[in-house]
Parts: sequence; structure tokens; C-alpha cells
Amino acid sequence: MNNNTLTRREALKRLGTAAVGGMTILNSTTAFAASTKKGKAFKIGYVSPQTGPLAIFAEPDAFTLAQVKEAVKDGITIDGTTHPVEIIYKDSQSNSNRASEVASQLILNDEVDLVIAASTPATTNPVADQCELNGVPCITTDTPWQPHFFGRGGNPKEGFEWTYHFFWGLEDVIGSYTNLWEQIPTNKVIGVLFPNDSDGNAWGDDKLGFPPVLKQKGYKIVDLGRYQSPSSDFSSYIYEFKKQGVEIVAGVIPPPDFANFWNQAGQQGFNPKIVTVAKASEFPIAIEPFGKRANNLSVEVWWSPTHPYTSGLTGQTSEQLATAYSKATNKQWTMPLGFKHALFEVAIDVLKRSKGPGNPDAIKDAIANTDYASIVGPVNFKTGPVPNISKTPLVSGQWRKSDKGLDLVIVENSQAQAIKVQGKLEPIN
Repeated sequence: MNNNTLTRREALKRLGTAAVGGMTILNSTTAFAASTKKGKAFKIGYVSPQTGPLAIFAEPDAFTLAQVKEAVKDGITIDGTTHPVEIIYKDSQSNSNRASEVASQLILNDEVDLVIAASTPATTNPVADQCELNGVPCITTDTPWQPHFFGRGGNPKEGFEWTYHFFWGLEDVIGSYTNLWEQIPTNKVIGVLFPNDSDGNAWGDDKLGFPPVLKQKGYKIVDLGRYQSPSSDFSSYIYEFKKQGVEIVAGVIPPPDFANFWNQAGQQGFNPKIVTVAKASEFPIAIEPFGKRANNLSVEVWWSPTHPYTSGLTGQTSEQLATAYSKATNKQWTMPLGFKHALFEVAIDVLKRSKGPGNPDAIKDAIANTDYASIVGPVNFKTGPVPNISKTPLVSGQWRKSDKGLDLVIVENSQAQAIKVQGKLEPIN
């Protein structure tokens, strides 16, 4: 660890930064081969929204942590020394300020070697900012790369020094959505739902978001502006959508907000042909309460059991990982499962290629040189489209009612043709 980083940490500690309770540490078991010696433990700090409106993203965390603990129970061996692995788990509470606070605790109090985080800009951005400020290696995922990179003031000519991110981008979701919508004849009038947050502002941006592409493709956009989330009343939106003949609804909103919108839409007789809303309709548990009105909702798909990728950590295929999760939890697979697993895959791979604990520069260099085949696809931070970013494949799917409940069927793959389609888009009844 370089002296500058140590000095900054100690100085900040003396300013009164204090530890806060509520963390869980998973210690790897000490099963070391006779030919190796036991060394200092690697410490990984993990930040995730365990509570709050984004808690649905953290649903797979307990299962993922148990799998990772088993996978690294014998530690990581580097140059004849075996290092245990400790994971310190922190709750961002779906709040950016809290995410920043717990990241600071991990860095200054727990002195972790690597910080990882997931689940929307509310968590990934403040965590990455703290790591960049304090010179600590960081890997994040599950935020479109534009809200993460540009939302943090990233410069495409320079990038960041300590923080790296893998996920798809707005260009991918825009391309997939527009190809998806072309499968059904509509009047091309789209009503959008964008909250006043990092995602909503990025998706609704007049230059980099949906509006310029939609206008170019001949769509009329009905946009009442950014709403304040959480919101319990979408009557004004529904009234305007009906008035202007909206047949497609799109957006990126938290599940509780969409539940309010979709229930009120049913009560007020608003029946669009297509509803494709990110965040809100990505989770079976979030849309099951809609009953029949859950059928044929569509959404982008970042990962599914049919994705043709395998874990380098456990050897499981996507299908095997989803099956194991359902068997262990009695829950249907969920998209964040693949990315939470991949986040730890990449983290463990990085530590294996480092010089051991207490070497932040070596860990940072290992991240920068990552070329890894994960369960969500290849991760390589040198592939762009801007520094520190690796893009993952994206398709779109549609929820279909079945005898077993709801199935997410892949219906569009223009942006990632290695992932096979299973059907075509159908209009909402």
C-alpha cells in the first residue's frame, strides 16, 4: 500500500470518522495445504441496498454470499502463501448518502483491500466516488454505464484511476427497446416515466438518452417532466397519456412507483399495447401481485437461465445457477442473481492476480488488466466505450403467464445475437 494512501486514511480517522454497526463478516475457513503458509486475509467490502425501495435488487445476496464463501473456503494462494478471504457486507439502505457513509467505513475503519458494489446509481456512484477519493480499488455493476460514468463527472479522455464498472449502456437498451416495439403495429406515441434521479435524468437526457433516438425513428414522446420519487399519484400522467393516445409506455422507475402507476392505470381504464419499464418490471416478485395485468409486460433482460455463459468461480452454467438459487430459496430466479455472482467472480479473479493483501496498486492494476469470462459474459475493462468500463450483453423479454406462474421469455436480441430468442412480442390484452 502506498504511503500517501495510508497517511490520508490515518488523517481522516483522526478527524473523527467512526465505525457504525450492522456489518456481517464472512470468514473463509482455514483449510490450508501443508506446502503453503498462512498469510494476511484479503478483505472485500460489499455495499448493496439490503433495505429501502431498491431492496429487491439485493434479494439474491444471501445466496450469493453463501456460494462465494464456499468457493473461497480454502483461501487464495499467491507465491506459496494462502490468504483467507473476508467479506464485510454493508447496507446502503437505498440511499446515496448512506452508501457513501458505509463505503467510507469500509475504507477507513475496516481497511478493506477491495470494495465492490451493485444496484443502481444510488449505490454504485457514491461508493465509487469514495474509493476514487481515498485511493482504494473498486469494482461496481448493475448501473447503465452512462449514469455511472458521466453521473460521476467522468472524462472520456481520462477516465478514473481506482474505479471500474461493468454493465450495459443506454445505447443497448434504446436499440433493444426500439427493435422490440417494431414487432407490433402501433401509432408510435410513447408516454415516458422518468423520475428525478440519476437513472431518470440519464434516460430522459435530450442528447444522450431516449428522446433523440425516438424522434429520429418517428416516435412522438409524451413527457410530463421528471417526477419526484417515491410517488403515490400518477393520475396526471395517465390522463395525459389517454388524451394523447399513448400506446407504448416506457421508463425507468422503482418497483413501488410502477405498482402505483399500473394499478391506477387499470382503475382509470388506460390500456396501452406495450409497457416496457426498466427497474420496475425486472423482478417476478414485483409484478406477480398484478395478476392478469402482469401478463405481457416487457423489459430489458441483462441475465437469464438461457444466457450461454458459465461461472469461472463455481463452474455452473446460467441454467444451473438459476436452478440452484430456486432450490435453495424457493424463489424464482431474478436478473441481479447473475450480476451479483459475476461481481464476486471478477473480484476473486482480481485478487488471485494481485500481489496479496495490502497492495492497492497491484490490485488496481489487476482490475485494469481483467479479461475474464463470467456468467454474464466477457468482462474486459480495456474494451471501452470509455475508460474503466466493460459492456455486457443485453436483450429484451416479455413476461408470460404459465401454469407455474410467470416466465420471462426472450423476444428481442438485436444487440446480443449470441443469446437466442424464444418467441415474439405480444400486445398487452
